[in-house]
Amino acid sequence: MLVSAAVCPHPPILVPAMAGEAAPELDALRAACHEAVRRLLGWDALIVVGGAPETRPYGPDAYATLQPYGLAWTSPDDPKDGAEALPLSLTIGRWLLDRQNAGADVRYQAVAFDASPAECLALGRDLAESAGRVALLVMGDGSACRSEKAPGYLDERAGPYDEAVARALAGADAAALAALDPGLSREVQAAGRAAWQVLAGAHGAGTGRSGTGGSGTGAPAGGAGRFTGRLLADEAPYGVGYFAAGWSRARQEG
Repeated sequence: MLVSAAVCPHPPILVPAMAGEAAPELDALRAACHEAVRRLLGWDALIVVGGAPETRPYGPDAYATLQPYGLAWTSPDDPKDGAEALPLSLTIGRWLLDRQNAGADVRYQAVAFDASPAECLALGRDLAESAGRVALLVMGDGSACRSEKAPGYLDERAGPYDEAVARALAGADAAALAALDPGLSREVQAAGRAAWQVLAGAHGAGTGRSGTGGSGTGAPAGGAGRFTGRLLADEAPYGVGYFAAGWSRARQEG
């Protein structure tokens, strides 16, 4: 059962050593990610979910590294022989957890960037059912077409797209995330679409159990519990949408 989730972006420049002199520009975003991630600790299972070329889990020996991006950072410091490197999204997730001294005993699950919504929702449900109390760290960037200097140049649809994602994250609105269109997401270069839809599936979207509670709450029907959402950051400093958010299951009354 999903009890808590954090949503964070995964640009390499989130790591200060990668950003160089520009590092202070993302200090507020880093602080928001720190706030979101610290709420994930202490549950039965913590799973990092992020986009990658293919959908697959990574074993316990997998390691994070930023060496392909020019930084001599690897976690753990001395990976086992034959261990696999995590993709970028999961690598930045590992970096965030390492800042909380929580990188060990964590599961890593990649989801294909082009996975269908149905596949993403089904994966989310499976992850939520994999332990008694599950926390997810969901890694995903918004549109990369927010300005003329953005990696994907300016697309007028990018701003409204990211605004809709921000509303969904703030309101713990799993149904809205589940409804994100893969074609539009691809055209505005929103790398987080598949990972966000895994979160929606873990919440219960696509099963008739998920709904919206309004005023920043999302409520799966059938007594599954109400979620509260908090949008901690919504930025696009380089023409790419970066969000940090936290979802938590509210205590049951009565």
